[in-house]
Amino acid sequence: MNARTPDSTTARLFGLGLAGTGAAHFTAPRAFDQLTATAFPRSTRSWTYRNGATELFLGLAITFRRTRVLGAVGLLAYVGFLGSRLATNIGASNDRT
Repeated sequence: MNARTPDSTTARLFGLGLAGTGAAHFTAPRAFDQLTATAFPRSTRSWTYRNGATELFLGLAITFRRTRVLGAVGLLAYVGFLGSRLATNIGASNDRT
């Protein structure tokens, strides 16, 4: 038997939203530069584009059922990476004051 489970509308909408946010990094990068600078004070615009590409690809992976698990694992890794960058840079700026 080849039964398929129903697709998750919530996961698809979340994936499309994340992909749309990622695409927005390319169409309106200045809107993301200030937030990006907190975690990536050097080469901020380059990191804005990198983060946009990451969010675009992860969002698309989450949108489709076949790649959803891989996209979710990638998203967890990405959030961990951003959290570590924020913690490092906020800690470093507190040490300078």
